[in-house]
Formats: sequence, C-alpha cells, structure tokens
Amino acid sequence: MLDTIDNTSALLATRERHVPRGLLTAHPVVLQRGQGSEVWDVDGCRYLDFVGGIGVLNVGHNHPRVVRAVREQLERVSHVSFQVAAYPPYIELAERLNGLVGDGYKTLLLTSGAEAVENAVKIARAYTNRPAVIAFRGGFHGRTLLGVTLTGMSTPYRQNFGPFAPEVFHVPYPNAYRSCSAEDSLAALEDVFATQVAPDRVAAILIEPVQGDGGFLPAPAGFLRALQALARRHGIVLILDEIQTGFGRTGTMFAFQQAGIAPDLVTVAKSLAGGLPLSGVVGRAEIMDAPTPGGLGGTYGGNALACAAALAVLDAFEQEGLLERSHKLGAALNAGLRALQGRHEEIGDVRGLGFMQAAEIVGGDGAPDAARAQAIIDAARERGLLVIKCGVHRNVIRFLAPLVTTDAQLEEGLTIFDQALGAA
Repeated sequence: MLDTIDNTSALLATRERHVPRGLLTAHPVVLQRGQGSEVWDVDGCRYLDFVGGIGVLNVGHNHPRVVRAVREQLERVSHVSFQVAAYPPYIELAERLNGLVGDGYKTLLLTSGAEAVENAVKIARAYTNRPAVIAFRGGFHGRTLLGVTLTGMSTPYRQNFGPFAPEVFHVPYPNAYRSCSAEDSLAALEDVFATQVAPDRVAAILIEPVQGDGGFLPAPAGFLRALQALARRHGIVLILDEIQTGFGRTGTMFAFQQAGIAPDLVTVAKSLAGGLPLSGVVGRAEIMDAPTPGGLGGTYGGNALACAAALAVLDAFEQEGLLERSHKLGAALNAGLRALQGRHEEIGDVRGLGFMQAAEIVGGDGAPDAARAQAIIDAARERGLLVIKCGVHRNVIRFLAPLVTTDAQLEEGLTIFDQALGAA
C-alpha cells in the first residue's frame, strides 16, 4: 500500500511502475502538504511554490475560506448533477460570475478548461450556424482532440494523435520580442480570410489575452480592440480564453478588462475554485441560449463542492485585497527579473502582465535555449524554488506564485533564481 511508503525515491519508483510515461511530471518531487505559497515533500523538504498548480492556486494552498466552505458543503450535498436537480451554490456562482464579466451574461459550469473551450466552440457554432474556428499559433486550449487541434503548438501536444478536427485555422500571435507586431497578426488574419476560409464561414475567433503555455505573451490592448471590431464586423463570436489569466493573475479579475472590451464568450477554469476542478463558459445571454435544451451539460459540471470553493475564492478577492496585491507583486517581480536580466545575458526578455511574469532564456545568438532553461529550473529546485517552463520552444521560465505570496517569499524566490542562473 502506498500509505506505507514515506520517502520520495520509493514513491517515484512506484510511480514509474504504475503511471504511463506520457504523463510528464516536471519535478522529481512528491508533495505531502501545502500552505499559502509553500509546500513540503514526503521527506520534509520545504519549497517555495511559484507554479501554483499551473496557475490554479491564486489564493494559495489550503486557503482557510476555501477549506471551510468545502467542509461545510460536504455536510450538505457533495454531488447530484445539475442536470438532475439544481442546487444553490451553482446558481449563486453563475450569478456572481455574470456580474464580474458584465451585464446581460449567462454562465455554464463544467469541469476542466478543455471542456470549457470545447463548449464555447459548440455554443458559437450553434449561434452562428457556421463551422470554422480561428485560433493563434502558440495558443494552448487543452488536451482533448478539439483542444489540441485548437492549440497552436505541435510538440508535445499533437504527437501522432491525429487526424485532428477540421475547420480550424491558425494565425500568428503578436510577439514584439520575436518581431511579430499586432499589425502583422491582423494582416495574417485577413490573409486567412482571403485564401483559406471566408469570414462568413467562421463561427469564432479564440484567443488568450496573455498566452500561457505559449510563452506568457500579452496581447496589446489595441490588438484586442481591433480583433473585437473585426469579429463584430463579420458576425464572428470572439472567445477569450481566460483560463490561466483569470481571477486576478494579471492584476484585474480578467485580463480582457485592461483592453476595455466586452467579450462574447469567456472561458474560465484554473483558479476559479482554489484547487478543485471547475470551469465555465460565461457569455452574452443571446449566444449562450443558442443551443437547445439538452445540448449542454456534463455529469460533474458545476459540482457542488467546487462551486462552494469558488464562492469562497470570490469572497477572498472581495475582502482581502488580492487584486491590489497582484499589482504590487507583479511590479516587484518584473523589476526583480529585469535586474537579473542585467546580470545574466541568458535572459533575453522579461515580460508579463500583473503577477503573470516570465523570463525567456536564450543562447549567445539570441536563439531559444531550452536546455539552459531546464538546467536553471533544476538548479532552482535544488535550492528550494519550484518553477516550470513554457513557450513554443520550451525556453521560457514562467512564474505563477499565489497572490498571497509575502514580500519576503518573493525576495527569497528571486534570490534563489539568481543563484540558479549562476549555477546553470
């Protein structure tokens, strides 16, 4: 039995025998406990967690509000399926999410981010009666068949998993560091309309306001506004994937708010429920109501425990100043990384929005250096800091520390990262 094994090496050996190799684990660590921005492994080693469950733990590990809410809900009802009978946490959460996004919205709750993306596409197709979807190179939208089709990276997500879903087209995402301007991206989109699919056949344009797995690339606000204007001109549904950017990560509740736009559909997940699996699609009511009854759902979608956790997360944002904390931490992290960039030539670029920051690691010629990025990540872990990589070439180190990280913890993390850069 696993509960008789209490050390990392033995557990990892058991993992090797029983878990498929396709499920990659970034760090050879087996965690036992977490609190706030810190975690401890089964051998008692303490780490600063600047991964946060890949952007899931914006309120930190085991936030007291979340723990209390889940315990209380567990004593009422844990699961009935909203398709069988309604329950208060689902309805209340839908109401609160609608209010956060704007006026005249409705919410469908689901389980995973990929499920939210797929349902957003279904809803857009039902509303427009069109088949095609345009996404962006470098975007990440999940690991289901449609999810990997929409994802704009080949390795490792596509492998030999095809054939993929039809009627999906990709255009370049703005990346100033790699000389792709917003104007270049818009021109490429017009070229797709001219050569591959007419705009009156496009149901949706899907975009992350800040690319997550693609390298923490913020879309310029003017670009997002131009994209919305283009979509409206052609009757196309604009879907904003806020799965990683949502719930305070970028300094506002949602990243799209910084561009001053009103999205048609928004996909949410990750930090919505403080560690419990929950996702959703929040959209304009007339679009959300396009599918007929029975067309939407999912057995676990909007699970009562997860909804209770999500309500506690929203309470934490309202009462604990987490958006202001995201601004402050983001500015400090960006300044710290830029200071390190001045001392370490392998940091080619520092970028991000709010407390969603990254450092792109390059070689002497400016080319992506994935091997060095991995060496830095390993050196950081050996010193007590957990970070992971991203980017099309896997050479970008991303920071997704919880918004409850203290100033002292952030300073410690930057010191360890500095040491790791030197060691690698």
